[in-house]
Amino acid sequence: MKYREWLAWARSFLQDKGCPDAEVDAWYLLEYAAGLSKAAYYLHMEDEADEAAMGGFRALVERRGSRVPLQYLTGTQEFMGLPFFVNEHVLIPRQDTELLAEEALKEVRKLPEQKKPHLVLDLCTGSGCILLSLLALSDGIEGVGADISEAALETAKKNAAALNLERRCRWVESDLFEKVRGTYSLIVSNPPYIASGELEELMPEVRDHEPRIALDGHEDGLYFYRKIIKSAPEYLAPGGSLFLEIGWDQRKAVQEMMEAAGFADVRVFRDYQGNDRMVTGRRKGLEEKRNCDIMERSI
Repeated sequence: MKYREWLAWARSFLQDKGCPDAEVDAWYLLEYAAGLSKAAYYLHMEDEADEAAMGGFRALVERRGSRVPLQYLTGTQEFMGLPFFVNEHVLIPRQDTELLAEEALKEVRKLPEQKKPHLVLDLCTGSGCILLSLLALSDGIEGVGADISEAALETAKKNAAALNLERRCRWVESDLFEKVRGTYSLIVSNPPYIASGELEELMPEVRDHEPRIALDGHEDGLYFYRKIIKSAPEYLAPGGSLFLEIGWDQRKAVQEMMEAAGFADVRVFRDYQGNDRMVTGRRKGLEEKRNCDIMERSI
């Protein structure tokens, strides 16, 4: 078969299996398996395809047809313009989460200069994409990535090595703050936030292949927000900020939790589709807290 015929077969096969973006996925898998860029494809589309390469291509297309995510087949996903290794042990980095990274990066760049680097903590770090993006795109900070999954942390370590950031970060196998030590200028997290009862409604790519432990936010999807928001002030420096990704319908609940916990400047950000996607708040500085305490005593 010619390359053109292989591509047409893959597109049709994936469409029949109900895969979204079948045409795009067929292109990516052909490029991955045969090492053909689009320009090279158009030069050689009428050539007889390499038999060995097409055997690998067929296997990949069939796995994609069983709804294995494209990124798990190629092993990579871009995030914040950087390449990240991904596998079945970590969530695939998504564009929506870039909003959190972008806003956290703005905050990092406003941090005052000091002799020692500012510390950033990433809870539920997974592939490490949020923390490593902040480190790669800014100076003057170091980071800690915490995750309950040892396999996820091994993936994060591999990404740190690939980005030459090993000396600026360390990894802790921890159930949220359980084994975390230190004080941080910034805490970021994309925790599990899908209600348990909604997991079966997810796309097969997510439901059947991405790690359930990174998706399940327990009964109402808010379990991890309660725990993080309750403990975060103990680990934030005065004036330090907490950045949380949220589900589209969780704005009110998470915002109220942060305000009740005493966070100042609580704000909500929308993603590129217009959905509520992130809540941030700042731990009050020492002077602010002192003034609040005085006011409370006088009431």
